[in-house]
Amino acid sequence: MAKIQKIKGFADLFPEEAAQYTRMEAVAREVFGLYGFGELRIPVLEKTELFAKSIGEDTDVVGKEMFTFPDRKGRSLTMRPEATAGVVRAFIESGVHQPGKVSKYFAFGPMFRYERPQKGRQRQFHQIDAEIFGADEAQSDGELILMLRTFLNRLGLTKLTIELNSLGCAECRPGYRQALIDYYKSKDRENFCEDCRRRMDTNPLRVLDCKVPTCKELVKDAPVITDHLCPECEKHFADVRAILDGAGAAYELNTRLVRGLDYYVRTCFEVSSSDIGAQTAVAGGGRYDGLVKNLGGADCPGTGFACGMERLALLLGQAETARPDFYLAVVDEAAANEAMLFAQKLRDKGLSGEVTYGSGSMKSRMRQANKTGARVCLILGGQEMADGTVTVKYMDDERDQETLDRSLYLASL
Repeated sequence: MAKIQKIKGFADLFPEEAAQYTRMEAVAREVFGLYGFGELRIPVLEKTELFAKSIGEDTDVVGKEMFTFPDRKGRSLTMRPEATAGVVRAFIESGVHQPGKVSKYFAFGPMFRYERPQKGRQRQFHQIDAEIFGADEAQSDGELILMLRTFLNRLGLTKLTIELNSLGCAECRPGYRQALIDYYKSKDRENFCEDCRRRMDTNPLRVLDCKVPTCKELVKDAPVITDHLCPECEKHFADVRAILDGAGAAYELNTRLVRGLDYYVRTCFEVSSSDIGAQTAVAGGGRYDGLVKNLGGADCPGTGFACGMERLALLLGQAETARPDFYLAVVDEAAANEAMLFAQKLRDKGLSGEVTYGSGSMKSRMRQANKTGARVCLILGGQEMADGTVTVKYMDDERDQETLDRSLYLASL
């Protein structure tokens, strides 16, 4: 019978790899807690219309990459391709919003997009997500970016590049949109890729986000959004930059940065790291003031970011696993049960370690003890069983080993 293999683009994470994700989550909980964020857990499955309304039907995510299927009642459901839409849906449905109240949440979990698997990019991938609701002030954007930088620094990533842009608002973006359309008309439409020819009619800003080299060359002289900002957006963007400047957070202005999702307004940003050489984008986000209202909630502003955990894992390398306190070696079958009970007493005292399930030679047991990296190897054999003792071999101490009364040894811990 043929063995069943995992689905392409989906990965198994064994303890060594899983330790990286556990560490990221632990550091995120610690750092985000300093800024007043609380954890929110949302479903991986949502109604398809949630993402079509929030992300935008013309985006590659909705048009090409979502895992969508009908349920048994014919309703269209989608495995979440990103977290913000689900967090917003939960925020609205909970009814926690009140005028003047600021709510801060973070979330972890798997996301799903049907795209070509490659290094650091899978069809099931993981994100760390943070959102602020109820604050339209530039200070919330600045705080969010500084929190992201602090989180990445705590992980040991310091060679960071923050790219920053403003996408304007409903007041000033229409003028910029028309300026882009006029610019595109001055070019030969057929020289753009098929996706960009479609975007020219549906969402001209998305053309700026195209990665096709010919399209990038065609738009290099296109109008920039920062030349079309209204006074309110200009001040908002200036305040964000002032906060980053005051905190010593270096950034680069990138007037071509538009992000891949339709719900962004005003501030948008992307963070890359060069800790392993080439620039690797690890996080991005921005402001989405109209999204809550668009999904049926109050007119409540929002801002947030998502951080790719697979990309971070590549940068961080293999995480160090905790060193076990003991390895309990059974060298006489008659000691197997007593060894298991003795190990449980050690664990009741908060010590970590393994115990062998059967007997074996001293040589093989010591070889295994060395592989585990345990601080001590505890040995139970026939003589120890008869005497009520345990032999303690210190794995990296000047002392070699000693035989102690088991009860006294437990009492000393």
